[in-house]
Amino acid sequence: MRMLLTAQMDTETANRAAADGTMSKMIEEIVERLKPEAAYFTVQNGQRGCLMVFDMQDSARMPPLLEPLFQAGSRIDLRPVMNLDDLRAGLGGMER
Repeated sequence: MRMLLTAQMDTETANRAAADGTMSKMIEEIVERLKPEAAYFTVQNGQRGCLMVFDMQDSARMPPLLEPLFQAGSRIDLRPVMNLDDLRAGLGGMER
């Protein structure tokens, strides 16, 4: 299932990671785990944030996929999403 991950990183933790050079390693690790089809980095509510769209085959994958973000003190939102092709297929399958 295609999922949208939104994460807001804890400012103090992110500041330390940026200062000690571990921020890029942490981001690379997360990207390697999720293998997102799209990844964006931004500011959310005044904090460092990211949005990633990825495929989650099994909900049992949530703990190992998301744990690095939780350990970094991130606030996480995870929700299923569709692209336009998914929406067309879903609407095409509706009974009238």
